[in-house]
Amino acid sequence: MASTTRALTEPFVATQEIPAAPPPGSTTGPIAWVRQNLFNSWFNAILTLLIAYLAIRLVPPFVQWALIDPVWGPSTPDESPADVVAACRAATGACWAFVEEKYRLIFFGLYPYGEEWRPIIAMAMLIGLAIASTMRRFWGKRLIVAWVVVIIAAISLMYGAVPLGFLDIPIPGLTLVETRNWGGLPLTLGLSMIGMALAFPLSVLLALGRRSHMPAIRTLCVSYIELVRGVPLITVLFMASVMFPLFLPEGWNFNYLLRAQVAIILFTAAYLAEVIRGGLQAIPKGQFEAADSLGLSYGQKQRMIILPQALRISIPALVNTFIGAFMDTTLVIMVGLFDLLGAARLGLSDPIWGPFYKEAYLFVALLFFVFCFAMSRYSQRLETYLSRGTRRR
Repeated sequence: MASTTRALTEPFVATQEIPAAPPPGSTTGPIAWVRQNLFNSWFNAILTLLIAYLAIRLVPPFVQWALIDPVWGPSTPDESPADVVAACRAATGACWAFVEEKYRLIFFGLYPYGEEWRPIIAMAMLIGLAIASTMRRFWGKRLIVAWVVVIIAAISLMYGAVPLGFLDIPIPGLTLVETRNWGGLPLTLGLSMIGMALAFPLSVLLALGRRSHMPAIRTLCVSYIELVRGVPLITVLFMASVMFPLFLPEGWNFNYLLRAQVAIILFTAAYLAEVIRGGLQAIPKGQFEAADSLGLSYGQKQRMIILPQALRISIPALVNTFIGAFMDTTLVIMVGLFDLLGAARLGLSDPIWGPFYKEAYLFVALLFFVFCFAMSRYSQRLETYLSRGTRRR
């Protein structure tokens, strides 16, 4: 009896490890994923079937037109552009020969022939610094100095001289290239990247000023933000290019590319300021009280506690504004500047290549997509990294 009682009270110890049972087949694998995500309700099932039908009807013909049956370029090195155009008109696919024929105009605009290495180096410096700016080990005051140096170096290289207000210092060995000849991809990247780099600190000051307790500063910032946000960018560009010179003293004049750049900076800063203000308002009041209890000054409180949290919260909206500013550079064609899209339209002004506008716009759209998608993906990675201590699992 005692042995029986002891056997019942002693814990059960397995003599061999019990292997884990596999999960049910209905909850794993591609079939389960399709069932849970695409056919989990009657409405989603209808949408899935509708999208699949449209994809079957549209994707194969597009692939056939864009990749299988196109004319990529001259069939022989001696083939003339007229023969290539004739082959494109006879073909059933796209005419990517347009891009091969007009690529220099699309990428560099009216920049002098043989000097393309200068905008290439300038673009490489700007893109390289932008990539370095995404790496946390480079964040700091040195990065700000690097942006100032690279911007001045890129402008000087493309211009052929160091612009210092009303005095230009020529660079030995480089010919002077007026800004009216700049265009294509370098102009798009320059206007957007320089515009965003200079608009961001201005937007932070405007957002802080709008929340200031000083009535004069708050009224000034509110008036500026609401005035600029109340008009389209094309109006600001026209004001900078046409109206602003009328208010200058006789003999005074500013480069029209500089005027367009300043207009983009001021316009972008107004929108970014509202985004940052939204991030500031989302911070709990306790964070401000905790910073005040530590005896921090206004600058220390904003720099070390408030702004880092506000910018982290605002990352999606900030990147959305950056992407919008990058695409809005196409409006500069209205003031006589040929950016990437404007240079492609300039190539279409050639009578023999005019009918192939679909290829031109698709190629430009692909370039814009590459840059915008890169910004979007980086913002998602940055948001995930910075919110690792607060996100819900």
